Amino acid sequence: MQQEVMTVSCPQCGKEVIWDELSPFRPFCSKRCQLIDLGEWAAEEKRIPSSDDMNDSENWSEDDR
Repeated sequence: MQQEVMTVSCPQCGKEVIWDELSPFRPFCSKRCQLIDLGEWAAEEKRIPSSDDMNDSENWSEDDR
């Protein structure tokens, strides 16, 4: 039984990446693309959309835990 090869597109550059243990940076094609993406998250260029656009420190208190 032959296993189907699954590929995904690198979220940074769009290059096809084989999804298996031999692709250590998956879903990215390379360490470079992985680090570019990480830098964009760290610089807050990317974010997960939310229904509430509240600043992290707005309306926060110890009781909200």
